[in-house]
Amino acid sequence: MTSSRSKWSLLPVIVFFIIAISLWLALSRDPKFIPSVMIGKSAPEFSLPPIENLDTPGLSKADLKKGKVSVVNIWASWCVPCREEQPLLMALSRRQDIQLVGIDNKDASADARGFLVTYGNPFSAVGSDLNGRATIDWGTYGVPETFIVDGKGIIRFKVIGGLGPAFADGTFVGELAKASQPLN
Repeated sequence: MTSSRSKWSLLPVIVFFIIAISLWLALSRDPKFIPSVMIGKSAPEFSLPPIENLDTPGLSKADLKKGKVSVVNIWASWCVPCREEQPLLMALSRRQDIQLVGIDNKDASADARGFLVTYGNPFSAVGSDLNGRATIDWGTYGVPETFIVDGKGIIRFKVIGGLGPAFADGTFVGELAKASQPLN
């Protein structure tokens, strides 16, 4: 009877280790390789108002279906990596072959406007997503996240986190080039 009880007493320890190893494996995964169910699908339906007192129009799905490749950056004024990637976005905004647009996630208009005044406004359009609904529909994990959308409104690529590493290794520029090509 004692040996039977000792076998069962090990069960919680074994279960604990299985759960711990599973969590460790999940958390050690490189976020660049987290798949997105949105790739290859049409951008979600959304229509966002502009940021108050900012001379930049709001953003909707229709803006992404005008034949030009769009880079959609989801950001927030309270996001430190968003500040770090802002110089890359400013440089990207000078490209004539794309349109750079933004979705401001869960910010008061004054905070969002202050961010863009301080760090520069690279966006041709920026929608204010006060309740975060649109960013949820985009399938985001957090901010910043950046999507490449082809001229027909199909999401072709996604960067989770700041753009720095994707720019440094050339991945982002390569994906921009691919997005200007028709889908196979």
